[in-house]
Parts: sequence; C-alpha cells; structure tokens
Amino acid sequence: MLEIVSLLLVALLFGGMLLYSFGFAAVLFSTLPAAMAGATLRRAFPHFYLFVIVTAALAALLLWPQDRTSATLLGLIALSTLPTRQLLMPAINAATDGGRKTRFKWLHGISVLVSLAHIVVSGVVLARFV
Repeated sequence: MLEIVSLLLVALLFGGMLLYSFGFAAVLFSTLPAAMAGATLRRAFPHFYLFVIVTAALAALLLWPQDRTSATLLGLIALSTLPTRQLLMPAINAATDGGRKTRFKWLHGISVLVSLAHIVVSGVVLARFV
C-alpha cells in the first residue's frame, strides 16, 4: 500500500512540476499582460515551492523502507527547493523590482535549471517504479 501511495505522490510531483513550469506560466504570459502575468506568478511561486517540498519529502519518507535511492533523490529535491524558495525567489523578485535585468536573467536562469533538474530527477524516480 505504501508503494502505491508513494507512486501516486511521485507522479503528482512530476506532473505538477511539468504543468506549472510548462503550462501555467506559459498560459499566463500568453493570455495576460506581462505585468499582470508576472505579478500572478510571483504570488503563485511560494505555493508551488511549498507543494514541491511537501510532496517530495512525504514521498521520500514513504519510499525509504523500499527504495532508499529513490527516497534520497526525492529528499534532495525537497531540500534543494528550500533555498530556492527562501533565497533565490526573493533575489529574483528584488532584481525585478530594482530593474536589474541582467541579474534577473542570471537568477531566473538558475531557477529554471533547478526546476528542470527537479523534473528530470522526479522522472527518474518515477521510472524506477517500473
């Protein structure tokens, strides 16, 4: 039973990150004025990161008895999301607010790489169920 719940949590994590990264953000910027889309994303990101932290940590805890490698990978996702949420996101917002476009692009690039890495790692964990 724990393995089924773990599988569902990892699938939720993987799908949720894909949808948020490639669906939600893209839809916002294609349907709203840029300033409104940016403001909406700014308000949504803390919740998204909290979703990633909680879902990855819970799946890691449930998987630990059966698959320590997958549990460790999920734990790394949860742990690496903490500084992304608490440090990187505020720095991106400060760069945006201060009109520092080069700094924004650099920091945003880092956040994109972190998100892509999380998606890939959660996909690897998902594939390990097969």
